[in-house]
Amino acid sequence: MCSRKVRRPYLMDMPFDMNEAVASRARQAAGPDSNVAGIAVDRLRSVIERVERLEEERKALAGDIKDIFTEAKSAGFDVHTIKNIIKLRKKEPSEIEEQETLLDIYRRALGM
Repeated sequence: MCSRKVRRPYLMDMPFDMNEAVASRARQAAGPDSNVAGIAVDRLRSVIERVERLEEERKALAGDIKDIFTEAKSAGFDVHTIKNIIKLRKKEPSEIEEQETLLDIYRRALGM
């Protein structure tokens, strides 16, 4: 077996023209093209903005869920158990039965 080192390109190996980069940014600021290097700029911008909006919504929803768990805890409920029930409700009844059977077998094997 031959043990050759494979040379991987690094940033310093790639040609980079600072003036070209500055000129490109200036062109984009002046008036972004509708198509740059075969990329539909408006479509790309739309995709990115939609993902960013959804990520913001996800953060808000995560905060809401956290608030609900805090409320449940203050009402005396066990949050860990509630989360387990939510996981179980997502599964098929046959999956739950199989999981409970295995859990019972493992408990008996360990003398629990």
